[in-house]
Amino acid sequence: MAAADEACRLAGIDWRPVPFELGPGPVSTYRHHRRFVQEVRRESKQGPLVVHARSYLPVAAALASHRRSGTPFVFDMRALWPEELIMAGRLRRDSIKHRILQRLERKALQHGEVVSLTHAAAEHLKERFPAELKDKEIHVIPTCTDLERFRPAPMPGGPLVFGCFGTVLSGWFRMDLLAAWFCTVNRHFPDAVTEVVTKDDRALVEQALVELGVRLESLRIRSAAPNQMPEIVRAQTVSGMFFKTGLGKLGSCPTRLGEVLGSGRPVVSNGGIGDVDRVINDSRVGVLVDSTCVAEQDRAMARLQALLSDPELSARCRATAEQRFSLESGVAKYRSIYNKMAD
Repeated sequence: MAAADEACRLAGIDWRPVPFELGPGPVSTYRHHRRFVQEVRRESKQGPLVVHARSYLPVAAALASHRRSGTPFVFDMRALWPEELIMAGRLRRDSIKHRILQRLERKALQHGEVVSLTHAAAEHLKERFPAELKDKEIHVIPTCTDLERFRPAPMPGGPLVFGCFGTVLSGWFRMDLLAAWFCTVNRHFPDAVTEVVTKDDRALVEQALVELGVRLESLRIRSAAPNQMPEIVRAQTVSGMFFKTGLGKLGSCPTRLGEVLGSGRPVVSNGGIGDVDRVINDSRVGVLVDSTCVAEQDRAMARLQALLSDPELSARCRATAEQRFSLESGVAKYRSIYNKMAD
């Protein structure tokens, strides 16, 4: 908290965190929301030009301020949160809570400047809310990557490293696809290293992968600090990322995608995750595989081997990251939205 406060102070940001009140779920959520609304209304009296609401619950406070004083706001959706909650089993479709969130979503889309992480989610919203979004632009700003940290480097010598990093035990991750991919690596490259870099429990990750057929002698599982990740990604030959799919994942933009591409490395992923399909297919920076079937996995490996033989692959990965995921590009898009609302 102290470090974050100091960083904000140096950047000229007046940060006022609102502590979450513990208690029964609905009660604590209501109390927290009420305090949030009070803070936003209090600041609105001072005349801020724009309220930027990141995700669904903060946008309720932005809507309250908009109704009271007409303060314009950004509905920075991040993802399709109600659908994600349904996928995770934390929300029942057509329940009272779901209907409340749907009403909030509809009003926020109607009255705010909308930012989505993906084109896939924007297209879905246009179809689902044609009246509310008629003649409105949905600004697509994906998860940005600090490309000064994640930079390309020549492929290191030694055995090939087929890696994966980030949480794999979240419930969103497809451990079966990761295991199938590592087994494919074991068949095609017996001397290669299969690596998982994660904060998850090492023993649980190892047990899950070995039970699904991954060779223990080729498997390396470790954790790392954030400042170590650029070097770790550059040491990998290719990075895998496999997630559960469904309507709730149309709005997902995996942070690791930009980090891998920025490091000049290709990716292996399943389809149906935000814009991952189009990034991989349009820019030829990886391969897609949606099945644990051995034949399908082998075909994906053949496509990857052809990619790895392309001398332009690393430069293409980097150029794709710069075009789609650069921090500078994201900042410029947000600045454009703010300027438009301040006019």
